[in-house]
Amino acid sequence: MAITKVPCVLMRGGTSKGLVINKKHLPEREEDRNKSVLRIYGSPDIRQIDGIGGGDPLTSKVALIEESESENVDIVYTFGQVSLSEEEIDFKPTCGNMSAAVGLYAVEEGFCKIKEPYTVVRIFNTNTNKMIEVEVPTTSDGAVYEGNYSIDGVPGTAPRINVNFLDSGGSITGKILPTGNVKDTVNLRSGEKYDVSVVDSANTLIFVTADQLNIKGTEIGEEFNQNPFLDILEEIRVSIGVQIGLIEDASIAGPTSHALPKIAVVSKPNSYVSSTGEIIDEEDIDITGRYIAMGSLHQAFAVSGAIAIATACQIPGTVVEDILSNDKKGPIKIGHPAGIIEVEASVEHIEGEYVVSRAAIGRTARRLMEGSSVFSSSLFIEKQELTS
Repeated sequence: MAITKVPCVLMRGGTSKGLVINKKHLPEREEDRNKSVLRIYGSPDIRQIDGIGGGDPLTSKVALIEESESENVDIVYTFGQVSLSEEEIDFKPTCGNMSAAVGLYAVEEGFCKIKEPYTVVRIFNTNTNKMIEVEVPTTSDGAVYEGNYSIDGVPGTAPRINVNFLDSGGSITGKILPTGNVKDTVNLRSGEKYDVSVVDSANTLIFVTADQLNIKGTEIGEEFNQNPFLDILEEIRVSIGVQIGLIEDASIAGPTSHALPKIAVVSKPNSYVSSTGEIIDEEDIDITGRYIAMGSLHQAFAVSGAIAIATACQIPGTVVEDILSNDKKGPIKIGHPAGIIEVEASVEHIEGEYVVSRAAIGRTARRLMEGSSVFSSSLFIEKQELTS
């Protein structure tokens, strides 16, 4: 039986991990390509025991890259969220954490000209049709691997990689405020009503305040994941998703089948103990956030979600801006389950519209392993023969 070997690199980007694969090594047909990636990850299977996936949404991510034909772009990046339970890959959202990994990969693989003290990698993200600039510390010999920068949720230190999202507003829906409002009321089947704000900046997020759910907003782990309010959040998410056109049929939508829109719970700063045992002092954060990924609590906070928060902080009247005690223009520090994430966004109000000229965050990344994934070529060859 013929076998297929797909060269790939396992990389960590921020608090996420996944494979970076050059699309030239995958089948040209989209259906065959997706089947190959699913096979590599061992999906669908909640444990992903027969693949590279780690049985967690944060370790079931893929970055498909292509060499750019434009002189103003170094590398083309398509993000995919590989489902654990379904035979599908969601290419609608993007991942800022994996953008840091793609930037480092581009330097290591020679996709860009190296400069000192850092190389700016210009990445075109196909999920959002937006540019991302990643600043990778480099010398004339290549990438720098020793540094003293740390991010909560990742052990140890490494060089700081700056990830800059250019014109991040309306990345998914084309509008920073997809509903046209700074605040909306969602009516649930139970008759309950919830005030939310929907902001599209790097990703489309729905924000709900913790007090409406009768929680503190500092909950982590099973205390969060086993709470009945997750069903409320999912109903809100699907309702808004249908309203803004990201979900067509509410009856078949679920956390694993429709990743967008995303949803997060926000609350005023409050001290708590993180998942690593660190005391997060309310004096050290501007807001507390809990991000939902594929139906359960994100172990940290997604970069794209953090950018959406930083954007919402500067739009008067959102449920996020209501939480802040002052007019916050600088970097925002968000308290998440594993610690603190700091992010900034430049938001302007021009001719009645909000514009996000730039959003930035510091990340780290590391090349973990390289090699080839091996599987039977019949995975897609048989399909081609049937349709030829």
